Amino acid sequence: MASATFQPTKEKGAEALQKVKETGAALEKTTEAGAEAFGKVKEAGAEALGKAREAAGAVGAMATETASAVGKKADELTAVAGHEIREFGQSIGKKGPHDGMAGQASQAVADTIMGGGRYIEEAKLSGMAHDVEQLVKNHPIPALLVCFGIGYCVGRALRD
Repeated sequence: MASATFQPTKEKGAEALQKVKETGAALEKTTEAGAEAFGKVKEAGAEALGKAREAAGAVGAMATETASAVGKKADELTAVAGHEIREFGQSIGKKGPHDGMAGQASQAVADTIMGGGRYIEEAKLSGMAHDVEQLVKNHPIPALLVCFGIGYCVGRALRD
């Protein structure tokens, strides 16, 4: 009789075991599908990242080219301005008085303007920036004082 009472329990246990196996198989399939989906998402993310890097590189290259072109154009314009300043100094030298104290002053002004124009024409904007950089490196405290003075004057001018 004891085996007769355990028979339905044994069958129910077998059914439960079968359901657990089926659930485990379904869970395994779900895990595989999740792993496959994760792999696809990972690949798509890597591809998107690669494309973003390419785009950023292209934008960086374009920015570098544009900055270079702007720098060259600025140097050209500065050289032209320097040439015009030098010619203005020559004009003052030719048209100004040549004798006496006024002649000496006129020639000194003309020489100074021509020298400044020659410097601007030859050094261009990039050379002048380098010269200012060297000046600030060699004399940092006076450069800071000049900056503070200019900032103070600009602040006062804007406030009034």
